[in-house]
Amino acid sequence: MAITAQMVKELREKTGAGMMDCKKALQETNGDMDQAIDFLREKGIAKAAKKGDRIAAEGLTTIKVEGNEAVILEVNSETDFVAKNEGFQVLVKELADHLIAKKPASVEEAIGQTMDNGATVETHINSAIAKIGEKITLRRFEVKTKTDSDAFGAYLHMGGRIGVLSVLEGTTDEEAAKDVSMHIAALNPKYVSRDEVSADEVERERQVLTQQALNEGKPENIVAKMVEGRLSKYFEEVCVNDQAFVKNPDQKVGKFVESKGGKIREFVRYEVGEGLEKREDNFAEEVMSQVKK
Repeated sequence: MAITAQMVKELREKTGAGMMDCKKALQETNGDMDQAIDFLREKGIAKAAKKGDRIAAEGLTTIKVEGNEAVILEVNSETDFVAKNEGFQVLVKELADHLIAKKPASVEEAIGQTMDNGATVETHINSAIAKIGEKITLRRFEVKTKTDSDAFGAYLHMGGRIGVLSVLEGTTDEEAAKDVSMHIAALNPKYVSRDEVSADEVERERQVLTQQALNEGKPENIVAKMVEGRLSKYFEEVCVNDQAFVKNPDQKVGKFVESKGGKIREFVRYEVGEGLEKREDNFAEEVMSQVKK
């Protein structure tokens, strides 16, 4: 029988499985809704859907460099324990391989793409969920390119709790680029240089600092000069070029890179679970829920 979009939508709502998985299930079962649900359950895909409302704020970041292309990604799981699972780590590597090869523009585009094994990314993740037993999500990624005259700096901290990918222009010194990424992992700057900070952000900071100085009872005639000095300190906090290099605090990071003949073009810093609601387990409740099963 003909499989309609409405049937696919209904099956997706009942199971939470992906659109292509639902369509295939209906085709395989000649449009029988109950059999299609069973088909998805047997494949472990409906089971994965049941975990959709859980919080996945643990996981790993990883980086894959291939010639003049590199990808940094974050894949989330529910617990740190699963992040150490070999199956989860293999999945993260497979996703990195796919992303650097296909270069999708977004996570939404990525999960609909077909991998080398013939499954969509969404289906492949769902299969891993069925085996591992936790919600797993591809949260974010960025693909970067460079020329033969540039260098990637790839650094993973604590086995992937923090990942930093930096791009240095005008130098092929990968060791220097890695040192810059290590610095970024430690100090968490927001920008490369002062000119990336928006005028609105600078003005907002200037107003806050001005009010602080006035509240301290400083004379108005010296407040402006004080504020500019404090604004310089602010730039040192948020701009990597202005920060004291962790490996040599007497030198600014920007000057360190210049000494290698280059400059920092850009960087991406991912910290696992940043900005996500964290799971708060009540151990006693968890035990009781298992006892009652």
